[in-house]
Order: sequence, then structure tokens, then C-alpha cells
Amino acid sequence: MEWLTNPETWIALATLSALEIVLGVDNIIFISVLASKLPKAQQARARRVGLLGAMVTRILLLFSLAWLARLTAPLFAPFGKPFSGRDLILLGGGLFLLAKATWEIHDNLEGGEHEAAGKPVASFTSLIAQIMVLDIVFSLDSVITAIGMARQVGVMVAAVVIAVGVMLWASGPIATFVDRHPTIKILALSFLLLIGFSLVAEGFGQHIPKGYIYFAMGFSVFVEMLNLRARTRAEPVHLQRRMQD
Repeated sequence: MEWLTNPETWIALATLSALEIVLGVDNIIFISVLASKLPKAQQARARRVGLLGAMVTRILLLFSLAWLARLTAPLFAPFGKPFSGRDLILLGGGLFLLAKATWEIHDNLEGGEHEAAGKPVASFTSLIAQIMVLDIVFSLDSVITAIGMARQVGVMVAAVVIAVGVMLWASGPIATFVDRHPTIKILALSFLLLIGFSLVAEGFGQHIPKGYIYFAMGFSVFVEMLNLRARTRAEPVHLQRRMQD
């Protein structure tokens, strides 16, 4: 237990927890968008189950270091390009995320036609299954980062638990904000397209630095916040003109 009194351990825990929270932003967005398809009474439960499932997945992967090491070994090499188990998981997850985000964007923009056709409400079980599939992909990236930053499994597990606790606290306000503003929801789905593309590129061995992706996402959010602020200021003017007319 000497590692508990080592200052480097606590520095690693703080750094890794912050990084896990940043890497979990895309997971929160995905879960919030999917949970919005459920009845209001089930949405909070779906977010909690999804995030707790992500925590369990990450912890199990942390205790499966030998299996993770085997995932990076090449399985086959078509046209001279080797593919490992990790590459296949990233490819499958990226393609799924691209397809799911595209479908959700279409559903949000063409929702009136779907509702008119009597589209059934999504089931809780099917959405949790979709969340768990993407949890594996997101967790793989997060766990590999954690292994590279810390030596003690206990530190990595503690960082995951802390990060999921923060995400559980933040998921409600984020989901409410996204659901209240349709443009934010489309922007969030666009982020999922970007993340899906980066996963596919990673699966083909083309690494895209996360900083570029998060900068693009952050800048887009900044511009959209300016748009929302401008719209809020313009609403009283439009209301006053209507009353005058």
C-alpha cells in the first residue's frame, strides 16, 4: 500500500480522472441523444444504466490487460495492411456510430413524417443494448489511454469511478439542455459523426490527434452559444413588434 502515500500517485489520479471525464463527453452525448427517444419517465434511468454500464465495462477491461495486449496483435493483412482485434472493434464501432448518427439526424429533421406513420416508441432494452455496444468502443480508447498514464490498476479504477460519478451528475443538465434546443441536438449528432469518422480512421491505422477533434467540437459549441445568445436577445424585439402590429 506504499503507493497510496506517493504524491505521484495522486497526481496521476487527478490527471487521469480529468482525462477520463473529457474522453467521456462523447459517451454522455450519445447516451443523452438515445435516451431522448424514450418516454420522459425512463430517460433518467436509461442515462444512469448506460453510464454505470460504461463504468463496469472499463473496469473489466482494466482487469483484462493480457486480453487487451492480444487485441493489438495482427490477425490478418489484406493487401499488406495488418488488422488487429482492436482495429476491427474500432472499425465496427465507428461505422455503427456513423450509421446511427445519420439515422438520428434524419429522424429529427423528418420526424413529422415518421410520427404521422405511427412510429413506435423505442424500447428501453434495445436502447440499452445500443449504448452497451458503443460503451465497449469508447471504453477501449479510454482504457488504453489509462494504461499508458498509470501503473497501478487501483489508480485507474479510481479514476474511472470518479469520472463516471461526475458524468452521472452532469448527464441530467446536459440532456435537458440538448433536448430543449433542437439545434444543439443536431450539433451533438454531428459530433457523433465526427467521432465515428475518427474511429474508422483509427481502425485503418490513421491516427487523428484527439486535440484536433475536441478543438473542432469546442469551437462549434462556442459559435452555437453565440447564436443562442443572439436569438435570446432578439426574441423580446420580435415580441414587441408583434404586440405593436
